[in-house]
Amino acid sequence: MIPVIICGGIGKKLWPLSRQSMPKHFLPLIGKKSLFQLNYGALTTKFKPEEIFVSTNGEQAEIAKKQAPEIPADNYILEPEMRNQGPATGLIAAVLAKKGKGDEPFMIIQADVLRDPADGFIKMMMDCDGLARNGNKYITGGFRPGYPVMGVDYLVKGDRVSSADQVGVFKVDKFVWRGSKEQTEEFIKQDTALVHANHTCMTANNLLAMLQKYKPEWYTPLMNIVGGGDIATEYVKMPEGPIEDVTQKVYEAGDALVVELPFKWMDFGTFESVAKYLKENDMYQPGQNVVDLGKDNFVRLDDANKVIALVGVDDLIIVDTGDALLVCKKSESAKVEDALKEIKNRKLALT
Repeated sequence: MIPVIICGGIGKKLWPLSRQSMPKHFLPLIGKKSLFQLNYGALTTKFKPEEIFVSTNGEQAEIAKKQAPEIPADNYILEPEMRNQGPATGLIAAVLAKKGKGDEPFMIIQADVLRDPADGFIKMMMDCDGLARNGNKYITGGFRPGYPVMGVDYLVKGDRVSSADQVGVFKVDKFVWRGSKEQTEEFIKQDTALVHANHTCMTANNLLAMLQKYKPEWYTPLMNIVGGGDIATEYVKMPEGPIEDVTQKVYEAGDALVVELPFKWMDFGTFESVAKYLKENDMYQPGQNVVDLGKDNFVRLDDANKVIALVGVDDLIIVDTGDALLVCKKSESAKVEDALKEIKNRKLALT
């Protein structure tokens, strides 16, 4: 198995902490280590640094190298420009195939997600390794939600294909695009509904063959790269698009499997999710210079010399980085990205 940590995007909903120069997955959001470091640390319980790859761009690669200096520079797969996860996934397969690792299963591990416990994560990877070596189906992950999770896609699991001593692996019966709150609430009443949590796993050669069948406009430039073509020249020939442009067709054809994740999968997409995790795990420490006379507020203050007092307000997110201040309702924290767009339009602050 080849672990590939993928670092993409900025985490705009976590502005002003998350910036172009320091995206959320490199920030110490939930402790002293970044999410990137936590995922890397989990992988090192099974893999050597030279066995771990990183998929990112040139700017973020420099940050990753400082946070995980043991990973060889040659193990970085660099996107010349952002073209969404579809081309990025294809590039990973092409580079691995070019390195002579085309028949080795790989798994894409998103850096901005926390997986706990680590041993459940590693067991899942090794069980998927066996499935990928002995078949050509696309493998991904999913988890059973306890409540309607909005803004995500769902998978309906079919027959189980893994043995009793392995993690639960099922045929994918159906792929469901994200819908309304009412549709989602009705849908998750089904015991077979899983939130789609991407953990792409296949051999590089099988993934390239899948692209040849379903996305030839990606396949042709990728094979040019495998054959020795210049990555920068060939990558820009690939139309932008999500990997779902391909996988939805794979699901419909019955050529996919989903692993019911044997660990907690926590996506820190908003400040509300960060606050919830820290408070539930007794990790929230606003500091002595924060006076909160309200209820259930979340304050992140970088300036130890500044005093913040909250009176008569509840359920707020307050983040002060010195050059920028965010104040919003917890329930509205997903809209921070909208505010950032306006900030950029007005050229008001560093982004």
